[in-house]
Amino acid sequence: MYYIGYDLGSSSVKVAIVNAQTGQKIISLNEPKNEMEITAIHADWAEQNPDIWWQHVCTATKRAISEANIDATKITGIGISYQMHGLVVVDKQGKPLRNSIIWCDSRAVQIGEDAFTSIGEEKCANSLLNSPGNFTASKLKWVKDNEPDVYANIHKYMLPGDFIAFKLTGSIHTTKNGLSEGILWDFEKDTPANFLLDYYGINPELTPDIVENFTNQALVNQKGAQETGLPIGAAITYRAGDQPNNALSLNVFNHGEVAATGGTSGVIYAVTETLKSKESSRINNFAHVNYTKQRPILGKLMCINGSGILYRWLKDNMSCHSYEEMNDKAITVPVGSNGLSIMPFGNGAERILNNKNIGSHTCNLNFNTHSDAHIYRAALEGIAFSFVYGMDILKNDNAVINVIRAGNDNLFRSEIFSSTVATLIGYEIEIYNTTGAVGAARAAGLTNGDFKTFGDNITNNDHIMTYKPLADKAPYVKAYESWKKELETILKNK
Repeated sequence: MYYIGYDLGSSSVKVAIVNAQTGQKIISLNEPKNEMEITAIHADWAEQNPDIWWQHVCTATKRAISEANIDATKITGIGISYQMHGLVVVDKQGKPLRNSIIWCDSRAVQIGEDAFTSIGEEKCANSLLNSPGNFTASKLKWVKDNEPDVYANIHKYMLPGDFIAFKLTGSIHTTKNGLSEGILWDFEKDTPANFLLDYYGINPELTPDIVENFTNQALVNQKGAQETGLPIGAAITYRAGDQPNNALSLNVFNHGEVAATGGTSGVIYAVTETLKSKESSRINNFAHVNYTKQRPILGKLMCINGSGILYRWLKDNMSCHSYEEMNDKAITVPVGSNGLSIMPFGNGAERILNNKNIGSHTCNLNFNTHSDAHIYRAALEGIAFSFVYGMDILKNDNAVINVIRAGNDNLFRSEIFSSTVATLIGYEIEIYNTTGAVGAARAAGLTNGDFKTFGDNITNNDHIMTYKPLADKAPYVKAYESWKKELETILKNK
């Protein structure tokens, strides 16, 4: 038997098939080969056509079944991961009424900020655990205000993963964790956040019915089977946004466990049992994939926009041709890069810095002392220090950090980066070779509630190595304190 998993990103749709018993990956691929188009009529807009997502899901599914040379009738479970915070609105026939307003669209920023002020920070912090911000609820309000004809014909709003589930099954549902990702969940009442919808003047009947994760959510119907090649009756049992799903993929379910990614942007996702937040404007709090009323597990998410993009910029614009070459040069330089500090915050406003856009800074560059190797090391250290800085904020917001698990992406391949973070926080960083689509496929089998076996399979199949804190911590602490002093000076002048 097999499970299939989807990871709907803004650049492509990834599909993976795994062995249902062992969790071993059979195949993983993505569609299209080039990145999907993002429509931006205005500078701060970002939209995609949901029907294009579905076309790529269908193509990728047929490819995966064919290239893996498996019997499709033996696919029994489906898991779905998707780009967070997006908005899809459909009519009574399930047809999209407009393009999806996706996660990186910022047209609703002011709407969310006004709601935060009018509703009150305390109410938002206690009930939503977040500012309404530029999330799904605020985007729906934008449609209501600016496209009344569209709003008048909305039957249901959905998150991107809900739309894929609907196309597979013909049933429109969502999840608690999905609603929380759109800032549409009231954690105090453990219900949809109808008080926010009322404030926005949105009919609460537009909210889909709720299904639980790790249960039979809906079955593939005849139309879904014909278009994808999946068998009729295969069950969708799981769906989640990409960051909570990344945590699941890394076996992060429990209080004190942290998932991290270090791609273009950096993400720290700490799982906690504490339903409190005093950093609702800097940290997002979402119902985790295993959230229940009886055991309300949260994921505290902190995003660092300027992280891996800095290291990629250096590769693209300096003399090195690969990250490996950059890492080899950087390791020849001592901890602290001989006083050179780099602030990696050059990719727009940073929530971690209270939405300030300070830009990237190079501090204390000495033309007689420093070389490109120093710049590479200072960049890696600066990104690592920004992760540690963010983790300090998380810990001050009731998060506990006992272990960090990360994917084998560009930054975590660097010994300098990973060892710096591990040494400063004092905990191990476990590295795994997995993907969101593989994680979603494996999650389809969690209907038995056996999280231990699920985690053991991840360890057996995917664990690569573990970075341990180094014994000599002093030079790292000295370098971090020097970097943080430079950052605080910059922040004071902004």
